[in-house]
This record gives sequence, structure tokens and C-alpha cells, in this order.
Amino acid sequence: MPYTPRVQDYERSLERSRQSLNRADRPDVFTLAGRQWDLLDEVFAPVYSPSTGIALDFLGLTEPVSEEVRRGSFLEIGCGTGVIAVAAALAGHGPVVASDINARAVENTAVNARRHGTADRLRAVHGDLFAGLGADERFDTVFWSSNYVLGPDHYEYRSAHERAYVDAGYRTHRRYLHEAPLRTTPGGRALLHFSSRGDHPRLTRIAEETGRELRVLESCRVREGEYGNEIVEHLLLEIVPVG
Repeated sequence: MPYTPRVQDYERSLERSRQSLNRADRPDVFTLAGRQWDLLDEVFAPVYSPSTGIALDFLGLTEPVSEEVRRGSFLEIGCGTGVIAVAAALAGHGPVVASDINARAVENTAVNARRHGTADRLRAVHGDLFAGLGADERFDTVFWSSNYVLGPDHYEYRSAHERAYVDAGYRTHRRYLHEAPLRTTPGGRALLHFSSRGDHPRLTRIAEETGRELRVLESCRVREGEYGNEIVEHLLLEIVPVG
């Protein structure tokens, strides 16, 4: 069936952010993809959303690999707890860099890198998108599981945690669509995990305005999870420069 976008009220996503932070049963440790992970305060909790598990599947990071397998370098934007970045390192990617605008998420990723023995090949950096990287750093895979819900242009974030749920005016998406392909190696890929809870037509217009094309590599439909019973379509998009 063709992809049909469904735009959700940003206030609903902000309420989910507040609920996730303040739940009495919010765990300190959670299980995902057969492994245990530390969860710090003020960091996006993968246990309340299927998106992190879907991203692992999209990227082929749940498949067992031998220790001899070596894949290319990997950059994750918006690393949160570090599940995807750590899984990439465990799956043979290297070096791996994980970036987040939330300082607690950077700390959380470093904690989980140590937990799973990948600290020697995974670097967690604090910055807005690519701001924490060296000017010349390039990667074979650049990936962002985005905050795909569109917020109003004027919205002012009350916490770093809210940034994991809503993108005001799609300003961050615009920058990512422009900058991500510039951070890839020759033959590398710039990837974006998006969903039908976002505004796909607007994202497509932004891509055109920034000289980019969006190609759907993978898609799946899943029930929303902890805070809803709706079916949501998730997409893995490749960002390709035009011309």
C-alpha cells in the first residue's frame, strides 16, 4: 500500500515526554535486543517506544556476526542511551561516534559502551547534530532516528528531553538533510529514520529545497506502544544529493 502520512499533535508528544520522565516505574536498567542497558534520568527511554528496536532491525544490528566481521565507520546522531551506537560497534562497525545535544545522553551512551566492552571503539560527543565532530570527520554510515513530530516554529523547549520528541519548525531536520551527506565518505550513506507521526510531505519539500532526494530503503508498520494503540509506519530513508 502507498505510504499515507498522519500528522500528530505535537502537544501529545510533549505530554509523552513528561510522562516518560516522571513515571514511578521508569527503570534504571532495561532489556532490549537480548541485552541489558543502563537508563539515566533525563534521557529518552526506549522501553516506552518501539522506535529503537525498529532502528536496530532497519540497520541489521540484531543479526549475529562473527568477531572477524569488520564493517565501516558509523555515526549516530541523537544517540540517547547509546543502544544503536553500541550495537553498531558490537556488529563490527568502527570507529563509532555517537552524538547528542543532551549531555546526559552522552553520559548514558558512555556508560553503556563500558557495560558492553565497546568503549575502545566508540566515542560519545556532546553537540547539536555535527557540532561535536572534527571538521574533517567522515563516516561510511550516518544515521539519525529523528524526533519526527513537527512542532510550531515558535516553540521553546523546556528541557533537552523534549528535543527527542518534537522538532520545532523542522529546523533540525532541514539542517540534517543538508549536512548529513556532507559527512559521508565516498560511497557512504546518510540515513534517516522517520515515521507516519511526522509530516512526510513537508519533509519532502525541505529535501527539495536543500537539493536532496529521499529514497525509501525499508518500511514497517507497528503498533505504537506504551502511550497509544495506533498503527504507525516507520521508514528508513536515504538522503541523496541531487545533481
